[in-house]
Amino acid sequence: MLSRSLKAIPRHRYQKSLIFINKRYSSTFATAIETAEKLVQPKTSASSPLDPFAMVSAEMATLGKHISQLIGSGHPVLNRVASYYFEAEGKNVRPLIVLLLSKALSKIPINERNRIIIDQYDVNTQKEFKGTPKAFSFAGADPLKSISPLNILHGINPNIILNPLSRPMIDQDEKSIQLDIKNGILPKQRRLAEITEMIHTASLLHDDVIDFSDSRRGRESGNIAFSNKMAILAGDFLLGRASVSLGRLRNSEVVELMSTAIANLVEGEFMQLKNTVINPDLTTINNDGQLKKIPLPTGKVPVKVHEYSINGTSNIISHNDNVEAAFQYYLHKTYLKTASLMSKSSRSTAILAGCNEELIENCYQFGRNLGLCFQIVDDMLDYTTTAELLGKPAGADLKLGLATAPVLFAWKDKPELAPLIARKFSQNGDVEIAKIAVDETNGVQKTLELAIKYRDDALNNLRVLPESSARSALELLTNSIITRNK
Repeated sequence: MLSRSLKAIPRHRYQKSLIFINKRYSSTFATAIETAEKLVQPKTSASSPLDPFAMVSAEMATLGKHISQLIGSGHPVLNRVASYYFEAEGKNVRPLIVLLLSKALSKIPINERNRIIIDQYDVNTQKEFKGTPKAFSFAGADPLKSISPLNILHGINPNIILNPLSRPMIDQDEKSIQLDIKNGILPKQRRLAEITEMIHTASLLHDDVIDFSDSRRGRESGNIAFSNKMAILAGDFLLGRASVSLGRLRNSEVVELMSTAIANLVEGEFMQLKNTVINPDLTTINNDGQLKKIPLPTGKVPVKVHEYSINGTSNIISHNDNVEAAFQYYLHKTYLKTASLMSKSSRSTAILAGCNEELIENCYQFGRNLGLCFQIVDDMLDYTTTAELLGKPAGADLKLGLATAPVLFAWKDKPELAPLIARKFSQNGDVEIAKIAVDETNGVQKTLELAIKYRDDALNNLRVLPESSARSALELLTNSIITRNK
């Protein structure tokens, strides 16, 4: 079933899946669509030739192992908390996108990938390729090796019996290196996939504390299993170790992109906490259901008013303008919280491959559109599926006071929902009224149509890539986002 194709393949099936790696399959848009339709049928095997996970099953199999080596804490409890979410079976969509995109980009001839210097270490060849200055990419630089001496990085001799808390990162095994060469995935791209998942997982640890979540990936969330403090600290530690690995890619453009993605996650969370379109009051915040006055600025540091803030009263702004502003705010927040990491890691993948500007831009737009589609579907599932399927609480958005696409569509047809949205559905009966309004206005169906629009845009972005089984797998993955139920 399609829902199974969005989970990592069980360990006992990895070897079986590898038989597809060296085969070539014709790749057309029609083939990908046909395969996607077949995959939603109950009798379909998860190891379809175009199944995204089957195509890079070996790389996905070692993802958790390599990340555990990157975490490298010498403190057993910190190690335990930081690796907690990697133990459970997650979607792993973000590293999957990077790996499949890397494989698809490898079909572009090397002489057409000359935007940066692609060094001998990257492509395992003696040829030298000219590109932009070496400041962007250090030729011959191993992404596993430190730039500064280890005794400087760790503040202690790493060879003495007292191990530093942040241990040196362990080299990839020879089998993984040879597999990368065979599949056309550059070592730096594989590392980028691991970094992307580390950043995402750190955000989950933080989000579950903020949202008071009690489950994640089918079991207790990190904040419940350990504590709020440990979950926050483990998330911070993951971001720190991801930043170290990011620096070792030795590509300043990629470092800038991925560092911005980390900042975007925080910006998006703030936009969600304080919706300045629905409630333009910038002097108070909602603190666990109670309004709290925030300190006024002293003037020593300029504080810019958010561009989405609406000055004035509701009687001089039309209802349609209010709804449109709320949708723009929602989509911007969705980009920052979800699509930014997908889009910037996709762009970084193309940069590391040395692709031209057109390909880099389309890879970025692909990640952006796919990310928006993914989150919009996630918001829709909050209204349509169960906690057992989601692996996290269902129906949580309204309870958290979040006005996502389904209720925004309902608001467009029912202006009377404005006070409920403004007070974040905090009064008794608000959540139930909002759910009924969503049903009466077909808010879920309209949300699905919005997700399909971004799905179609993402598929169009993929058309610039050369035809390959990897591109077909990306097309299939893109289609599967719409039909997933978890």
